[in-house]
Amino acid sequence: MSSSSPGARATWYVHELYFTSIRVLCNANTSEFFNPRKDALIPNINLWTGDITGLTGGMTPSNPTILAFFAGQLHGRIRPALFQHWKDKDEDIHVYEKVLEGYEVASPRIVEAIYAECVPVLISQHYVLPFSDVLNWDAFSVQVSFSEIPNLKKILMGTPEDKYVRMHEGVKEVQRHFLVNDPPKRYDIFHMILHSIWLRRLNFQIYG
Repeated sequence: MSSSSPGARATWYVHELYFTSIRVLCNANTSEFFNPRKDALIPNINLWTGDITGLTGGMTPSNPTILAFFAGQLHGRIRPALFQHWKDKDEDIHVYEKVLEGYEVASPRIVEAIYAECVPVLISQHYVLPFSDVLNWDAFSVQVSFSEIPNLKKILMGTPEDKYVRMHEGVKEVQRHFLVNDPPKRYDIFHMILHSIWLRRLNFQIYG
């Protein structure tokens, strides 16, 4: 089990370990040796106080105050383009370079958006979405390609209201799969991680 990119890289360099084990990683970047057929993902969650109650709750579809929000350090290929086109360029899209948490795409951002009942807007390359074996991310998120970054506002504003309402309801439905419970409850994040490992076991014979 590993929690970061170095762990994924380190196990890749030990090829016997890489090809004969199911790795459970926090970084699901396929460009950094994450193999979705045999590796399972632990979604990043930041529990600031250690309290696992009251994590969810957010805006209703009728009263959003911000069209899109992003905060993160400048690196990689996608973020420079996002900053170039949208930082301080539009009052409806808030883009900030400073953030208290998260350096890579493998950060708590997606889970925090789901907790806050915000529809995730996903701009990524080579990234495997959490529990994508069983969750239909198209039903509760907007996925934008790198080339479409200049048209981000047009894409978001062009989403029909009824579709947005359905996606918002979808976010609320999948919240339970990202909740931390003590003791664990059926279909919460612990259950989903174990299910992901079980699914990889079915594929593991290919690599044995």
